Amino acid sequence: MMRRRFRVPASVTAGLLMVAQSVQGQENEKDVKPPAGTVAVVAGKPITLAELDAAALGSNIKLAQDVYEARAKALEQLILERALGPKAAEAKQTVDEYLAARTTDATTPVTDAEVGAFYNSNKTRMPGKTLEQMSAQIRAYLVGMQKIAARDELVERAKKEAGVKIYLEAPRAELAVSADSPAKGPADAKVTVVEFSDFQCPFCSQAAPIVGQIHAAYGDKVRIIFQHFPLGIHDRARPAAEASACANVQGKFWEYHDKLFYHQQSLSDADLKKYAEEVGLDADRWSACYRSGTFRAEVMQQMQIGRQAGVTGTPAFFVNGRFVSGAQPFEKFKDIIDDELKN
Repeated sequence: MMRRRFRVPASVTAGLLMVAQSVQGQENEKDVKPPAGTVAVVAGKPITLAELDAAALGSNIKLAQDVYEARAKALEQLILERALGPKAAEAKQTVDEYLAARTTDATTPVTDAEVGAFYNSNKTRMPGKTLEQMSAQIRAYLVGMQKIAARDELVERAKKEAGVKIYLEAPRAELAVSADSPAKGPADAKVTVVEFSDFQCPFCSQAAPIVGQIHAAYGDKVRIIFQHFPLGIHDRARPAAEASACANVQGKFWEYHDKLFYHQQSLSDADLKKYAEEVGLDADRWSACYRSGTFRAEVMQQMQIGRQAGVTGTPAFFVNGRFVSGAQPFEKFKDIIDDELKN
């Protein structure tokens, strides 16, 4: 049988060689590992995870805070596993079991006198309830607080013995608030809490006593600055904000602030004027200020500052730039403020 030979054109040979080289090049590229922290390479230049986070989280403080809190929680567990793992293993327990056993051992029986003292100090939080009705709940609460304190002490001691150092940084927003903004506490306080609030917002009303509790607990260590953020869904929030700014001119902002939140459902022009008189303002001077709309632009400017920092709802707080969303309990603020004071 006669075999035919085919001559491969030079152009095809060259083409096949280029394809082979390209494939080889791609394989070689796959073998080259990019620098640590690289998420993509464009034209030979890496895009790092830090750049990606800056783009994705930089304009969304809530998302950035959620990511931070998830990392902080995971980091705390990893630290405990390494700091207490050997002792827990020796006791044939998990770290959580080890902590639970030792915090339970550290509790002491709660006396009737302690229950009674707590009840008397917190009657306003238990309206219509007698000591007998609340005794069991108060006792359980006080035991729980003992366990928390004992656990915290044990964890801190273990961290100290293990030489733990934490470098995870919380995201912080930079806020260019006016020096004329209503404030409590000295300008050189170590911690500044900036609150964006709306006088018609029910959650802001719930947060107001917590803000007062922060001021009472920390005094000159904390400066609290109020910023207006009247939401569009509240038709009387902006007029109330302007009215309070006029009260601030006469040094009565916080008294007027409390009146507005207490009478949140009654914020007509007539109501606003009545509250001005009740807190001892010069009514004529206040009325002239309110009617002129003197502070309308300032209220809008404060809203813009909030939006730039990532505020979308109220109340919103920034503790040394660290974001806290919503009417959180005092303990949430305490954790952050104590951390800021410590560091």
